[in-house]
Amino acid sequence: MPFRQPFKHSFGLLILLLLTTQVWASQTETVATEQSASSHPRIGLALGSGGAAGLAHIAILKAFDEVGQRPARIAGSSIGAIIGALYAAGLNGSEIEALFAEFGGSGFELLGNLARGENGISLTDLIDLDLDDGGVIDPEPFFEHLRSRIEARSFSDLEIPLVVVATGYFSGESVALEQGDLFQALSASMAVPGLILPVERDGALLVDGGVSNPLPWDLLGEEVDYVIAVDVSGQRERPADGALPASEMLFKAFELMQQSIVREKLRTNEPDLYLRPEVEGIRLLNFHRVKTIIEQTAATAERLRQFLDEASAQPVPRGN
Repeated sequence: MPFRQPFKHSFGLLILLLLTTQVWASQTETVATEQSASSHPRIGLALGSGGAAGLAHIAILKAFDEVGQRPARIAGSSIGAIIGALYAAGLNGSEIEALFAEFGGSGFELLGNLARGENGISLTDLIDLDLDDGGVIDPEPFFEHLRSRIEARSFSDLEIPLVVVATGYFSGESVALEQGDLFQALSASMAVPGLILPVERDGALLVDGGVSNPLPWDLLGEEVDYVIAVDVSGQRERPADGALPASEMLFKAFELMQQSIVREKLRTNEPDLYLRPEVEGIRLLNFHRVKTIIEQTAATAERLRQFLDEASAQPVPRGN
């Protein structure tokens, strides 16, 4: 019997050593995972106003998905607020693309036809008929479609903090919306004056965010490491026949105003990465051309991927 007691103690020590090693390995793996997750920089993403050209934002979000990152905070104006809200609610870039692809044959495609003067009616005709009411388009069917795809109804339901920009009609000042009814805020942010009815919220009459702050990277705050701004305010091309329809000039004048605001902001406070997709031949209501718009944004999306890869390879600047 003289060897049983030492063997018993040795066996117990071995078990204890194995358990300790397993716990240490588990803790090490957890710490490594947490360090890997925290090594990604906190990205603040601003998505700008621009009508259907704003579908270029989808290509930007798909680039985030492809590199396995998500913005820490999003600020959006008009179409940028819409797409930003869908992403913040949990949809990925491909799911948002599919959602807008469903508008082929929908009311938004009809609106695009009206804007082009097809079916014998032009958008100018509708504006002339209904201008006194403050708008010619009812966006509620569009929002009902969005409600059917996401569960979020309030800002507090979102997975990513979101700032939605609107404009006070009487004050002319930018209004940052971050709490309360999400869809009411989105309705206000895309209420293009003369096209979509203004929205009353908290005693104020609100119109499109692009009127005052079409690219709101200044609202992302200081809790992010890098700020990325995506400008989809469009460009003007001289028609081959030289003709400039009144409706076209109306919307392009709105784009000119937005571009002027963005240029002035860039002089005083540049984002870390300013992206301006070269989207051509897209009019305000061409929402049914999502595939074409995303294809044209491919080079810009690649530039973003390179930036994210390089930023992730650098020490994260936690000084903010």
